[in-house]
Amino acid sequence: MKRSKDPKRALFVLDTNVLMHDPAAIFRFEEHDIYIPMIVLEELDAGKKGVSEAARNVRQVSRFLDELIEGVPQAAIDKGVPLPSTRGSNHGKSPPSGRLYFQTRALSSGLPELPGRGADNAILGQALALKLERPDTRVTLVSKDINLRIKAAIVGVHAEDYFSDQTIEDADLLYRGVQALPADFWERHGNDMTSWKEHARTFYRLSGPAVRDWHTNLFVYEDAPDGVEAIVRGIDNDTAVLELVQDFRADRHNVWGVTARNREQNFALNLLMDPDIDFVTVLGPAGTGKTLMTLAAGLAQTLDNKRFNEIIMTRVTIPLGEDIGFLPGTEEEKMEPWMGALMDNLEVLTQSHDGGNWARAATNDLLRNRIKIRSLNFMRGRTFLQRFLILDEAQNLTPKQMKALVTRAGPGTKMVCLGNIAQIDTPYLTETTCGLTYVVNRFRGWTHSGHVTLVRGERSRLADHASDVL
Repeated sequence: MKRSKDPKRALFVLDTNVLMHDPAAIFRFEEHDIYIPMIVLEELDAGKKGVSEAARNVRQVSRFLDELIEGVPQAAIDKGVPLPSTRGSNHGKSPPSGRLYFQTRALSSGLPELPGRGADNAILGQALALKLERPDTRVTLVSKDINLRIKAAIVGVHAEDYFSDQTIEDADLLYRGVQALPADFWERHGNDMTSWKEHARTFYRLSGPAVRDWHTNLFVYEDAPDGVEAIVRGIDNDTAVLELVQDFRADRHNVWGVTARNREQNFALNLLMDPDIDFVTVLGPAGTGKTLMTLAAGLAQTLDNKRFNEIIMTRVTIPLGEDIGFLPGTEEEKMEPWMGALMDNLEVLTQSHDGGNWARAATNDLLRNRIKIRSLNFMRGRTFLQRFLILDEAQNLTPKQMKALVTRAGPGTKMVCLGNIAQIDTPYLTETTCGLTYVVNRFRGWTHSGHVTLVRGERSRLADHASDVL
């Protein structure tokens, strides 16, 4: 739903999938009116059973509606139930709040009998009838079903997608965590610069206009062969403290046998190995090394540094093709078919250690004891202490699911979310509304979080060429 610029009062007819996607949608239309057809209530009633995210959302919608109409007489419901205002403050006047209307009588739209889904056609008919009945009102059908929006356009009803849950307007505007310094940066910012060292770490304090656009834990670099690469450690008005990053591209600084192959990978390894960073998000297309680097950093800090007790890896279980059906065994055995990426990367990591087949087999047994595979379905109510938690394919989570998972982290736990927002398999989620985009924006600038977007694939020349031409 986009904010209407039409001076006429707006009335938004909500499709069922909007409420199933965001239970709080009825409170997100500011001062405009909302209309819920009776068929929508019927569909909500049919979808309330089960333990899925959609069923939980339906039950929450029902609770919201019940609270709104509690104690309201039927005559008042017919005139519209006032919606609580979400803007304004106690010290000033609040803008007029909208009203919630339910279908309390049959409306004739003159819509011809259409083939296909009866519920969609009924909602479309209600929207058309309201448009004819209220010519002074701008009636808009809000639906996440693109086919319903197409049918609405055909019969002359204005329709929009539901945009109120968008974290950003465009995926291209998503925070990348990396910024190149302009060519004249040092001339403009280096006059009053000071530097110092703390335990082999080099810091710089500088001031200037560019600092105002920076965020804590943003990586900045000079686009030159031996240019400066640093991370913003603190900002105070137009003064920033920079720390030079560690170079994990050198073999002597490898992380469990893994070295960075490009600048962005080096930045990601700096975040993954930093004990002061509790939450890391890494975005990038297939083959950019997200899982391999994260697993190597987790093993180094679990087995070598003893910073974590174990590694926990999980992901959303959405099949690429047809579902293979019921899988027998324990939780870990059921999850194993989804963890091909883990097994592939473990093979790379164990091959880098010398000692022959026997040593590699012993290493694999050790790693299996320290790496636990868990299902997202059993995360509620858990608290993870001293764990290195990896969430793969995080772009398939909703913001609500992401919140439920991130709040599982206990003291000493580091959480890493990996994903590619160009490969979303969950219905009704987009690049701008998925949980991964949500946390990247919400955690931006927090002292104990960091983000990097990887851009260059490092698998093979075949994979790189396929990504470009296919």
